Amino acid sequence: MAFGGDIILRPRSWRRLLRFGGFATVAALSPSAYGPAARALATQQIYLTAWTVLPAYLAFSALLSLVIIEIVYSTARAYGLAEYALELVLRVLIIELIPLLTALFVALRSGAAIGAEIALMRVSGELEDQEESGSSPLHAELVPRIAAAALSVFSLTTLSIGLAVYLTYALFYGTSVSGFFVFTRVVGHVIDLPILIGTVLKCGLFGLAVALIPLATGLEAERGEVHTVPAAVLAGLMKLFLVIGLIEILSLVVKYV
Repeated sequence: MAFGGDIILRPRSWRRLLRFGGFATVAALSPSAYGPAARALATQQIYLTAWTVLPAYLAFSALLSLVIIEIVYSTARAYGLAEYALELVLRVLIIELIPLLTALFVALRSGAAIGAEIALMRVSGELEDQEESGSSPLHAELVPRIAAAALSVFSLTTLSIGLAVYLTYALFYGTSVSGFFVFTRVVGHVIDLPILIGTVLKCGLFGLAVALIPLATGLEAERGEVHTVPAAVLAGLMKLFLVIGLIEILSLVVKYV
């Protein structure tokens, strides 16, 4: 039995992941991949991944945003930097923290489940049986899950950012509209076009990583060998956290170094 760490160290495993990711991404972008069964599966996956947890996640995101905003504002005021507090909140909370936490949340909630589901299908031979019967398991089982997971990450991130922006304005200016011009000017200065494009790209990469890596690594389970399922699931999560961390580091380097 290969442990998760052993799988991570295999160059062949990473090559297989990259090759599968390329094929799956192209298939996921093709409208012909979404027949009635695929759409139904994708809808079910979005419901389980994003919709059922939406109220709880937005409540958690709101609580976290309030705490971070208060900490940043109080610290900036204590050091005589209150005029920079809003910009700090936007950079730390909106651009960096919320996208990262959303990706980690979906990874913990759905990454292991998707990886285990695909690994069990691999062990039982269900995927090979579909292929032998003439149907494509990539289009029937894998692409809908990939598209749904990626869309869930992007949707939850967008909603959380919108909520955080609203709470930021409310805490800085209350219910008055007098600060709207200043607020929008600071937002436009901090989140300019290059930063906006980079943030959208980062969220897209987070979504693809959460969607692809656990699923692709689940395919490394061996047919008829149930004991290979835990190793495949663990390796998928370890790869996923590594890639998410690398994406965030690369994003910080590009923007601030």
